[in-house]
Amino acid sequence: MPKKLLRWGLLSTARINRALIPAIRASKRCQLVAVGSRTQEQADSYARQWEIPRAHRSYEALLADPEIDVIFNPLPNSLHAEWTIAAAQAGKHVLCEKPLAVTVTEVDAMAETAAKAGVVVAEAFMYRHHPQTRKVLEIAASGILGNIELIRGAYTYTNTRQNDVRLDPALGGGSLWDVGCYPVSYSRAIAGADPVEVFGWQDTGPTGIDLTLVGQMRFANGVYAQFDCGFKAPFRAFVEIVGSQASLQIPTPFKPGRSEKIFLTRGEEVETIKIKGQDLYTGEVEDMADAVLLGKPPYLSLDYSRGNVATIVALLESARVGKPVAL
Repeated sequence: MPKKLLRWGLLSTARINRALIPAIRASKRCQLVAVGSRTQEQADSYARQWEIPRAHRSYEALLADPEIDVIFNPLPNSLHAEWTIAAAQAGKHVLCEKPLAVTVTEVDAMAETAAKAGVVVAEAFMYRHHPQTRKVLEIAASGILGNIELIRGAYTYTNTRQNDVRLDPALGGGSLWDVGCYPVSYSRAIAGADPVEVFGWQDTGPTGIDLTLVGQMRFANGVYAQFDCGFKAPFRAFVEIVGSQASLQIPTPFKPGRSEKIFLTRGEEVETIKIKGQDLYTGEVEDMADAVLLGKPPYLSLDYSRGNVATIVALLESARVGKPVAL
């Protein structure tokens, strides 16, 4: 008899869990059954707080739990590959927080392990599943904008937290890995390809990570993309797609909600397009259920995630050496 319920385990007590937990519980096909932490005391406390049935004293104990089908991996960036691979080897499907990994070699190892184990591994880029993003992609592909010429975007916020993992280079810190990955991902989705050349400028902080990064991407089909990301500017998040006949403005591209508006501009006329959305994290949870329970390919392939990691690595290399980098 085919499995009808997907049982989830949380790999750590990371802050992002509080966004995913309601989406898991809202799904008729999913059930949150366990959490693992680095001590039994931490796991017990978290399980009580969030009313999770089982608490495991270690990550290894969580992966050994035979009652878990899917692991959510929200660990620091540099640990994504190690623990996703360990989960896959334990026979668990994995939804891994973005970025999937911090090197292309790691992505390839994750994909190879998943294939050998016969499990699904997918990157948790929640905005890609939202109806607004799908509508934007539909408009961009429709020809309404004409030929896509330029994609502009930004994602910044002020990060003054001491000892934040995002400031630690050993843990995959930096603004590009944290928030710049969003406009990079969005631009690649609109362009429908990976860039052939990138250029980056960065302002580094005391730990050596990029506090600000300004990037450019050139695609083979004539599309250009520009973006900035960082920890020093006020909160800013937008995407603009410029075509030869019209432009499209997306004011809330990366964290859209239940009711959104995007704006199509032709000459001096601005058309407001209303979009009925959904809870932001619903899509990635239901997509994992479709992949595991129904055998559908994940909406975001590992090849797509590999291209995002490769682009980010190239941008960081360009910013380091001060020259364009070809992909």
